[in-house]
Formats: sequence, structure tokens, C-alpha cells
Amino acid sequence: MSDKRPESKHKIDRRLGVNLWGRAKSPVNNNRDYGPGQHGQRRKKPTDFGIQLMAKQKLKGYYGSIGERQFRGLYQEASRRRGDTSENLVGLLERRLETVVYRAKFVPTVFAARQFVNHGHVKVNGKRVNIGSYQVKEGDVVEVREKSRDLALVLTAVQSNERDVPQYISADHKKMSATFVRVPQLTDIPYPVSMEPHLVVEFYSR
Repeated sequence: MSDKRPESKHKIDRRLGVNLWGRAKSPVNNNRDYGPGQHGQRRKKPTDFGIQLMAKQKLKGYYGSIGERQFRGLYQEASRRRGDTSENLVGLLERRLETVVYRAKFVPTVFAARQFVNHGHVKVNGKRVNIGSYQVKEGDVVEVREKSRDLALVLTAVQSNERDVPQYISADHKKMSATFVRVPQLTDIPYPVSMEPHLVVEFYSR
């Protein structure tokens, strides 16, 4: 099994003008402040709506281009909960099973994580779960099924130095299991680019 979507990831990077996942092969790896391509240097001052929309596209894109309906549902759930809606939103995004699989470094990308979960390679608390959007709770143990532990995709990801496992996930790569320790705050999350969930909240509450 391989991650078949490098082109789509690069497309998202190009469209948003940022190296969204901080990967070495991204087409957007320099610090120029205009978009790639021959017309990239024509800059217009973005509107408030444009800025909010871009923040939403970045956040959606980072988590594997979540569909609009599902993403809006996450916002609505975040706004129903007590506390700061933008913190609640990133908390819900980080609790998605596919995100936890990616964060634990069992796979190289969030797109691969979705495919990996969908194909039944993952267990939560000993039970097979094949829904990428499944919400993991604090203390849940996520593991790669024994039959899947020798897949090249998994071995490559585990050995990669491209990123570290964040502190809110405790991963044991010998056992191929990870515990979701706690729901992170925005400042805990290792985004390679600046994320502005408060602008996403503004977008939906217009």
C-alpha cells in the first residue's frame, strides 16, 4: 500500500502558497510572498472574507482536505462545547483517528493515514476501526494491526526524521501502538505553518 496522492498534496500547497505539511519535496519551499507560477506576482490586498476563507482552506487542507459538510459539522460541534471555539475545533481535528495515526508516525502523510485506517490496518483499544473521522478519547490506545506492521509504508514512516511525535501522544514504535494522552491546545500542535482557527470561526459565524 502506498500514499498515492503526492500530486494532490502539491496542488494544495501551490493553491494555498504554503508548504502546509513542512515536507522537503513541497513545490512551495521558499519564502517568497507571492504565489508560484507566471502570474503569481500580481498581488491584490485580500478582503477579510478572503483572509478567513484562506485560513479555512489551510486548516481543511492540512487535515487531508476534509469535505465541507464534515468540516462545518466539526465547527458546529466545537461551538456547542464550553470554552474557546477555535481551541475546541483544533482539539476535535486532532482527535480524529486518521490524525492520531499520522501524528504517531505510523504513516508518512495524513492522506496515507486515511487510506490506512479505511483499509482496516488500525485498532483502537483492541477493536478494529476503519473510520478516519472516528473521535479518539484521552487514554485510548491506537495500534497498527500485527499483520500490517511490516508494510513498507509503516517502516519508512517510523524511521523518518522529517517530524517528531508531539507530546500529547505517547508512541511505542516497537509495539506499533500509541496512547492519546490528552487533547492538545493550539500551541501544542506542531503545525509547520501558522494556523488561525479563530479566523475559521469568524468565517462560519458571519
